[in-house]
Amino acid sequence: MKAIVPDTSAVIIGAVSELIENGDFDYPEIIVPEAVVCELEHQANANRTEGRKGLEELKKLQFMQDDGELAISFKGKRPTNYDIRYAKSGEIDSIIRDLAKSEFATLVTNDKVQAEVAKAQGIPVHYVKQEYKEKSLSIERLFDDETMSIHLKENVAPMAKKGIPGHIDFVKLEKKPYSYSQLSDIVEEILEKAKNDPKTYLESDKEGSFVVQSREYRISIAYPPFSEALEITAVRPVANISLDEYNLSDKLLERIRTSAEGILISGSPGAGKSTFVQAIAKYYSSKLNKIVKTMESPRDLQLPDDITQYAPLEGSMENTADVLLLVRPDYTIYDELRKNTDFSIFADMRLAGVGMIGVVHATRPIDAIQRIASRVELGVIPSIVDTSIYIENGKVTSVYETKMTVKVPSGMKEADLARPVIEVRDFETGKLKNEIYTYGEQTIVMDMDLVNGGNPQEKNKSSVDLIAEKEILRKIKRILPKKAKVEVEVISPDRANIYIPDQYIPKIIGKNGKRIAEIEQDIGISLGVEIIEEKPVDKTPFEVDIIHTRKQMILDLGRENGRKDFDIKIDGQYLFTATTSKKGEIKIKNGNELSDLILEAIEMGLEITAVQKQ
Repeated sequence: MKAIVPDTSAVIIGAVSELIENGDFDYPEIIVPEAVVCELEHQANANRTEGRKGLEELKKLQFMQDDGELAISFKGKRPTNYDIRYAKSGEIDSIIRDLAKSEFATLVTNDKVQAEVAKAQGIPVHYVKQEYKEKSLSIERLFDDETMSIHLKENVAPMAKKGIPGHIDFVKLEKKPYSYSQLSDIVEEILEKAKNDPKTYLESDKEGSFVVQSREYRISIAYPPFSEALEITAVRPVANISLDEYNLSDKLLERIRTSAEGILISGSPGAGKSTFVQAIAKYYSSKLNKIVKTMESPRDLQLPDDITQYAPLEGSMENTADVLLLVRPDYTIYDELRKNTDFSIFADMRLAGVGMIGVVHATRPIDAIQRIASRVELGVIPSIVDTSIYIENGKVTSVYETKMTVKVPSGMKEADLARPVIEVRDFETGKLKNEIYTYGEQTIVMDMDLVNGGNPQEKNKSSVDLIAEKEILRKIKRILPKKAKVEVEVISPDRANIYIPDQYIPKIIGKNGKRIAEIEQDIGISLGVEIIEEKPVDKTPFEVDIIHTRKQMILDLGRENGRKDFDIKIDGQYLFTATTSKKGEIKIKNGNELSDLILEAIEMGLEITAVQKQ
């Protein structure tokens, strides 16, 4: 080989310098395509190891030229935006092959497809096949039988979580902090394994982060600019148990075996949801001979080979769902449900007749059902979710079932207020735990055991009273000017008082009392109108409703709180101050630091509250 054209893969693995060092060449000419330099530059700018290794190889070739071992030149065109956009379709590879053909050179590559295409075009090819030696990752030595996760960060001593769900300790593994160089070597080792090990997958590759699933280890890598320092987090399950070991009641086992088709498994992070999901998947597959598939991102459930685990197809779970609807499994496990699209896909597949098991982060048993209730039509909830299982400290602590009925919601008196109601009952005892129904334009999830005790002034009010007050206030606000001060107080099950400034009373009463009569008919209780007395601003924190759309996150504080200043807090800690819109909303663009912090808090089960400023 007198002239050699290496592609990007050959430069990255150092194939050219190795060939010259081991071969018998008489001053070969190395022609490096500008397209290769462009790719390496892009990778290095993105802080990718491949880019740095490739540039080091080119520098090594320059030194070899200085020593008289070879001649090196850079030729060919740089890729256009079109070439870069369609790089995965082979546009850049085509540029490199064209250069090798025009220079009558031998193409050196580590890419099998590139080699085969070049041979088909009559281009001389030297294919460098790398033999991958199976070996364990160096981070595996940090795990023992009790380790759930390890946490490595540059200039910080390595830490680990040890124990079982409900009994976890955060311990220091070594006294000496890890350097950037040490962590960089570990990252390179992980990414190398992801390329060559058939059981190791690069699940996510974004600027600033990687997510790799290597057998039972889920590894998250963060680096600048996404994080301020290089960080590696590796997580693995610490338990692998069967469904029998959960000591479920015969009644629940019978339901799982025969009638449960829409199951939500919920719990806080680290509670043992994944372990239970694995147990129930194995039960369906091995004991009941059902066809079970999973939808995961990343694919971190530890399951037998007869259960196929699917990732997002072309980056979309909707595409995965389309395939699964053709495959028609008996049960599909969706891990995890977080975004609106996740709940929508879960609902569509369930309504298409596929048995679904969804995993949801939640801090209360009702939260899983409540999260899906806000995203689908009320009437189809029992068809989507018939069983909700709550996991706490690795144990099943609550099981709920849903049923549709038509009745007057608990706490309401008038018979003409009857409406469709979703009853959520404790599966074992049959006790009514929650009711879900529409009230005005809202979907209400009513806790049957709840009596409001947060505000001393309202400690004797039921949740029904508070919801009624909010609905009345919303209707009154529509009639009055936006700056008018209005207060509502339910004083009995069939009567409420409206407190407004004196000048607005005629507007509420209407001609011959017609307007207030219409409001009374809509609400279902009689209303009294009185002159408002100035009161100090209520500084009581209240929970914020959060709505996700494709472009933004909406914090809904209620129309009655329109045009007011509020402090927003996470778990009691101040986050930011904002003024609500006339609808009582605060809108934050998705991807903003504030929206990311709020989303993370929701996933951790932390409370998002608002406090009105004076």
